[in-house]
Amino acid sequence: MTVGTCLALTWLNPHVYLDTVVLLGSMASTYGEHRWQFAAGAGLGSVVWFTGLGYGARLLRPVFARPAAWRALDGVIAVVMTVLAVSLAVRGVSGVGDVSGA
Repeated sequence: MTVGTCLALTWLNPHVYLDTVVLLGSMASTYGEHRWQFAAGAGLGSVVWFTGLGYGARLLRPVFARPAAWRALDGVIAVVMTVLAVSLAVRGVSGVGDVSGA
């Protein structure tokens, strides 16, 4: 049952196909004859990232057993999201990166 749920969440998730086929495929096509090296690097990066997440979660389990750790993490995430939002708003107002040609 658990394995079936895991497989369903993986293979029935539309983001799997959007990210892999559309996003990575369109990015890889810009590398011409090196597109397979790009794809291999992206796949290796994914394996390293998710393996690190799994082991990191296990190692940080004692840390996040405390509510204060979750509040600190939430605070860091809030700061990062605020900085990103402000930078996007500033760029939108100033027109930096505008590709419309206007």
